[in-house]
Amino acid sequence: MAFDIDRYTATSVSVNWDDLDLESFREHPLPARSLRTVRYMADVEYHTVCYTRDLLTTPSHREADVSAFMTMWNREEFWHGEALAAVLAMHDITIDYDVLRASRLKLGWKDRLDPIKQSVLGSLVGTDFVAVHMSWGAANEWSAISAYQRMAELEGNPVLAELLRRIAKQEARHVAFYTSQARDRLGASVRAQKITRFALSRFWAPVGSSIMTVDDVQHMMHHLMSGPEGRRAARKVDDSISGMPGLEGLTIVQDALDGLGVPA
Repeated sequence: MAFDIDRYTATSVSVNWDDLDLESFREHPLPARSLRTVRYMADVEYHTVCYTRDLLTTPSHREADVSAFMTMWNREEFWHGEALAAVLAMHDITIDYDVLRASRLKLGWKDRLDPIKQSVLGSLVGTDFVAVHMSWGAANEWSAISAYQRMAELEGNPVLAELLRRIAKQEARHVAFYTSQARDRLGASVRAQKITRFALSRFWAPVGSSIMTVDDVQHMMHHLMSGPEGRRAARKVDDSISGMPGLEGLTIVQDALDGLGVPA
């Protein structure tokens, strides 16, 4: 079924957490390991604007449906960051824009060159670049849903679990858009399949890898994706990705876990 972009834009809202008892974290705080993971998640959500900035230099921004989606998607991801920051605030951990700006400055020339690289790649690949963008976005959003679901299961805190379920529900709509677009574009172009397969197999890495330290990425993946249940979640994401045209057999998430030394 085709994704209804008009309905999505008309019903897009910020995630709600006003009715959740965040004050309960004062009496029942999250352990340090979980707080580090929540902080990682919040930082990634707040950095969505950088990803959007880079893609505005590519052929994707000329697609009306894609532009409409990215506008609402960026807004929703920002509020995911705000919600997670509210949880952190209950533990006296503050995320502000000066901190975010400082983390972006640490990326140095890499951050400045990313939009240029995206623009050059988009020009070289042409319209098939949109298939790469959509497939990459689907992989990232499937990974995000898996991470939020695993965190809710592992922590067991009812307030955190409910908030993460609400965020995952919005991420599911993001997956629906990316997947619908990716399937159509991959199905229409063998060249797009080959380019996308090459890009995902060679360059995909866990969400946040480009902005967080290796230690932070390893912590996140060990926390959420280690052991039999973690690997089962990773396989589920890989199965979804490899179910798209031309991407059969890809195991990019499991490969990433192996590269990070995450035990099965």
